[in-house]
Amino acid sequence: MLSFKLSALVPLLAAIALADSYGSPPNKTLGPNADGKYEISAEGIRGYFIPYGASITNLFINDTHGVERDIVLGFDNATHYSEDKFHPHLGGVPGRYANRIKNSTFTIDGVDYHITPNENNNNDTLHGGPDGWDWRNFTVVSHTTDSITFSIVDPDGKEGFPGEVVSYITYTMTPNTWGFKMIALSTTKKTPIMLSSHTYWNLDGFQNPETPTALNHTLHMPYSGQRISTDGILIPDGIILPNLQYSVNDFWSSPKQLGANFSAPEIHGNCGTNCTGYDTCYIVNRDQNGPFDWRTSGPVATLSSPWSGIQVDIFSDQEAFQVYSCGGQNGTLPIKSTQGLDSRPRVVEQYGCIVMEVEDWIDAINRPEWQREKRNIFGPDDPPYVLEAQYKFSVKKSS
Repeated sequence: MLSFKLSALVPLLAAIALADSYGSPPNKTLGPNADGKYEISAEGIRGYFIPYGASITNLFINDTHGVERDIVLGFDNATHYSEDKFHPHLGGVPGRYANRIKNSTFTIDGVDYHITPNENNNNDTLHGGPDGWDWRNFTVVSHTTDSITFSIVDPDGKEGFPGEVVSYITYTMTPNTWGFKMIALSTTKKTPIMLSSHTYWNLDGFQNPETPTALNHTLHMPYSGQRISTDGILIPDGIILPNLQYSVNDFWSSPKQLGANFSAPEIHGNCGTNCTGYDTCYIVNRDQNGPFDWRTSGPVATLSSPWSGIQVDIFSDQEAFQVYSCGGQNGTLPIKSTQGLDSRPRVVEQYGCIVMEVEDWIDAINRPEWQREKRNIFGPDDPPYVLEAQYKFSVKKSS
C-alpha cells in the first residue's frame, strides 16, 4: 500500500513544487555541454550545473565595467568532481543533514541512531557522512533554458540514517536572480533532514589585481545579532551567544569587510581551535517584525565587492546562516580557466573565498531544548522538508 502511495505522490509533489515556485513545469529537456555541464540563464545572469551533488559549477555576472566574471568556485569539467580527493563540497547540496552532528549520534522517539562519522578522527559527521549527497550523482528530471531539476533517492540505512528520503532540487534563473527550491520527503521513517547550498564565492572572480582573497568583500547580516556557540571542533555546545556591537562577529549593526577585524585578538579561535576567521552559524531573527514574506522582507545577508562592484542580496526562508571565510584553503585547490590572473598562482589561497549557507540551526537534532524538531525531524506523516532562497544580483556602476 505504501509503495502505491509513494509512486503517486512523488511525481505530484515535484510538479506542485515546480509550478508553485516558478510557474508551469518545464516541458522539454536539453543536454549537457562538452564539459558535462547544464546551462541555464536569464537576463543578466547565467550558470552551469552538474548532476554530481546537484552542484553549481559556474555563475557569470557582468561587473561594474561590463566584464563578465565567474564568481563561484568549481572545476572546469564535470568529471573532476568525482576524482578530486580533497572534495571541499564545491557548490553541492550537502545531505541528508548538512553541517555537523555531534558524536555521529542522535535520538528519535527514544531510539538511538549511530551514523557514519567522517571528521575530526571520526568524532562527528559532516554533511551527511563520507558518502553524503554531494558525493553522489543526482538524476536530471528536467532542464530548460532557465531551469533545471535534479532528484535523488536516499535509501533506508544509508550512512546509518533511518528511512528512505526522496528529494528534488530545482534551480531557476530569472532576471539578475538565481533561485532554488529544495524539497525532501521522508517516505518510511522519521529521520533528520537539513539541506543547504554549499557554494564558495569570490565576487572578483579571482581577478582583482590587488588581492587574491575575499577579505575585501563587505558582509551585512541585519537579523543576526546572535550566533550558535561551538567547541574547538565546531560542534554546538548548546549556548546561544550575543554578537556584541563592534565585536568581531557583529555584521548586523552595519556592513563590514570580512577582514576588518583580523588584527583583533578574539578573531583567533573564532572558527575553532587555532583557527583565525569565521566558520560560524549565525541565527536569523525576524520574528519581532511580525508576519513577513521572506521574498520581500529584506535580505538575510548582503555580500558586495568594491572592486568588481558586484553585490548579492540573499533572501531565504531559513532561520540560520553559516559563514565560512575559507581559512582552510591552502593553495592546493585550482581555480577555473574562467577565473584568475596569469600573473599569480591559479589556486585558491587562504581566505580566497567565502561560503554562505542558508539552513536551520546546526545540530538541532541533538539540542531538544532548542525546540526545533519540526524543522529538523520529518516522517512519512509530516509535510515535506522545504528550503527556498533567492540570490539577487546588482552592480554598482563605475564612475
